Amino acid sequence: MGRLFLIDLEENFYSCKNCETPIALVNHLLSMNYECPFGRAYLFDKVVNVLDGERDEPIPESNSTMVHLFCVQCQYTVGFKFVRRAVLESQRSKIILIRCFLTPSFGGTTKESLSLQG
Repeated sequence: MGRLFLIDLEENFYSCKNCETPIALVNHLLSMNYECPFGRAYLFDKVVNVLDGERDEPIPESNSTMVHLFCVQCQYTVGFKFVRRAVLESQRSKIILIRCFLTPSFGGTTKESLSLQG
């Protein structure tokens, strides 16, 4: 399969709950007010160490397609993104990570001593 190269994040970040691979920086968090079939979710503008799954059928009313996101290390589902046809790059996709599939890593705290607020 080849060698796996992970991007290491130095600042505060969210990681995969299953294997603790860094997924997204706190600085890239846009909103904590999303709901999905799994519960609460967060909107990010940028993520790392994820694999795109297959595209689902297009969503007619929004001109978007949903793509599931998986951790590159363990292939655990961490979220999904909506990809839409748009002229501007900033309008192309929304990345949504599912709260119950993430572990926060803020400063030197461990996942046992830190719980998500909200």
